[in-house]
Amino acid sequence: MFVVSKISDRLERIKETIESACRCAGRNPSEVKLVVVTKSASLEGVKEIIRLGITELAENRVQQLKRVSAQVTSFLQSGGESGVHRDVNWHMIGHLQRNKVRQVLPIASLIHSVDTLRLAEEISASATKLNVRPRVLLQVNTSNEPQKYGAPVGAATHLAEQIGTLPNLELVGLMTMAPLTHNKKAVRGSFTRARELFDEMRGEKIVGPEFKELSMGMSSDYEIAIAEGGTILRIGSAIFAG
Repeated sequence: MFVVSKISDRLERIKETIESACRCAGRNPSEVKLVVVTKSASLEGVKEIIRLGITELAENRVQQLKRVSAQVTSFLQSGGESGVHRDVNWHMIGHLQRNKVRQVLPIASLIHSVDTLRLAEEISASATKLNVRPRVLLQVNTSNEPQKYGAPVGAATHLAEQIGTLPNLELVGLMTMAPLTHNKKAVRGSFTRARELFDEMRGEKIVGPEFKELSMGMSSDYEIAIAEGGTILRIGSAIFAG
């Protein structure tokens, strides 16, 4: 129970911090969705986070997504140890290879990491065969780091236009990752560029009205992401580690 209570305490602190950051930014906390990343969690930790009311979960590797989502489904179908009955939405947030798309589509409610036209085309083609219409985000490399995935900022607008023409997916926003640094100016600059790009695409009607999500901010930088307009926060280690 000690570990469980620590998870509960950390989650409560994060929720309070999100509300505080929203107030400082003049935003309504209802505009910001917390997605809990389960990659560093034990199964018991994942079960506890569900008991605490979290319904948005994420993984960054396909095999892990399949394994943990199956375990969670079994837990929920059994009613859970505390009579938990709720649906969970899974997010695929890591790099996705085209040959693994068909494994992800039946599980993920949102794919955050679409960064090439070929990947988007594979998702659309596979979605047709599976009779689904997945929601996706265009991942943009706003930090310009060569080791990071994501479309270059200069190519993102045209890529969004191309993805928007595909028949069996729905482009609902952008995703980015800030550089892993203590330099808050660099982090903020990465998030600012994503928000500017997001606003440009919406303002120029390059995207449709469903284009509403800006996925940015993780355990170390989510307060800055809120200040810069993030709508989806991807937080894991701040809840499960330590």
